[in-house]
Amino acid sequence: MNDSESDPAPIGAADAGASAMAQLVELTPKQILGATSTEPTEDGWLVEIEVLEDHRIPSSADMLALYEVEIDQDGNLLAYRRTRRYARGSADIAGRGMR
Repeated sequence: MNDSESDPAPIGAADAGASAMAQLVELTPKQILGATSTEPTEDGWLVEIEVLEDHRIPSSADMLALYEVEIDQDGNLLAYRRTRRYARGSADIAGRGMR
């Protein structure tokens, strides 16, 4: 058997996003709104996920958050952290250079 038959190919960006969201929902009771970015890393993927932190009425007053989720090349969770919390609809003036 050659290497291509014994080692599965690493996951792609779409699967990385789906895997990160599925694992984050197991760790936090918050509602996942979606992946906002996927970025390959040396060990796998860094996925940024938007989460509904606090539902308010009206919904324009909701508090949202961005989480960074690190997964390996097989889709296993390595780490996660909240990087930003903000009101729904607020402008992203500072950009995303938060790392």
